[in-house]
Amino acid sequence: MSASKYCTVAFALPARQYLWRVQLPATATVAQLLEQARLQASVQGEDGPVPWDSDSLGIFGEPCRREDVPRDGDRLEIYRPLRHDPRASRRTRVRRR
Repeated sequence: MSASKYCTVAFALPARQYLWRVQLPATATVAQLLEQARLQASVQGEDGPVPWDSDSLGIFGEPCRREDVPRDGDRLEIYRPLRHDPRASRRTRVRRR
């Protein structure tokens, strides 16, 4: 019997959050987790707004790479690109004052 793990993939938009719970072999990588979640999302008709090729990924808020191996119970987060550089936005606010 082969060991397996369950991981969750999360992606959030301002108005909606997507979550997919995926079962994988214990040695599966982040890339394999994303592929399985993408297939699940496609079957459910939820794959449209998700940037599956994004390199902005994290496990529980900690940056990770596609080659990393998540543990059982981990939540992989797909991050959206920032619309504005937060530092530049802060500088602009400070200048206005």
